Amino acid sequence: MKKKSFVGIIPARYASTRFPAKPLARLGGLTVIERVYRQVEGQMDDAIVATDDVRIYDTVVAFGGKAIMTGTHHKSGTDRVREAYEKCDGEFDVIVNIQGDEPFIQPEQLQAIKACFDAPETQIATLVKPFTPADSLAALQNPNSPKVVVDDQMRALYFSRSVIPYLRGVEPENWLSQHTFYKHIGLYAYLPEVLKQITSLPQSPLEKAESLEQLRWLQAGYRIQVGISNIETIGIDTPEDLQRAEEFLKTTNYANK
Repeated sequence: MKKKSFVGIIPARYASTRFPAKPLARLGGLTVIERVYRQVEGQMDDAIVATDDVRIYDTVVAFGGKAIMTGTHHKSGTDRVREAYEKCDGEFDVIVNIQGDEPFIQPEQLQAIKACFDAPETQIATLVKPFTPADSLAALQNPNSPKVVVDDQMRALYFSRSVIPYLRGVEPENWLSQHTFYKHIGLYAYLPEVLKQITSLPQSPLEKAESLEQLRWLQAGYRIQVGISNIETIGIDTPEDLQRAEEFLKTTNYANK
């Protein structure tokens, strides 16, 4: 069987509401976007930053990375990834969408999502991390941490900001010891033709209800294959997150430290 080719595309915009210029913030001596890029480039056949700002573009080119300028009109990173792929040189079997604020994305996670495409029927893939009994009930109930339920073939059945499934007859404080819940990790991969199709879909009622883009794809009938990661990533949404990431970096041995 022919080995599949993978391109990692990292959407990065300048005008974040909670943290403007986030990709250019410095973390352990490097910009956040460079840290993400360095984690990705060795795991893919190619790596590209998709940005709407020339300052980010110039920064990526300056450290030797690849970047593509995209429009400012995109409503999601998925849309930006599609434009970047259509502008990039070459064709790939699979497109991997890595968020530009995940400087600690790990090779094992990227390999796990790539492995989802060993099955020829995979259209879209994403990752989950199992909650453990050591996690708090507050972490499980956090609406900013979407949960996922899967079928026997590890395909997503539903994503929700609520706790799913609801364990009837079990006290909430015992939920984590009675069932394995899955936390969604916002890493996606798609076949190119599927990416084109899903970015042409209108918003769906389920997506609007939960404010989760992937529900649009499920509601339209697309299958999302799920890989498992036991690694907890640290995304950077605010300046406070950046400070926590600095402290984390001091105690962790990463390849790009």
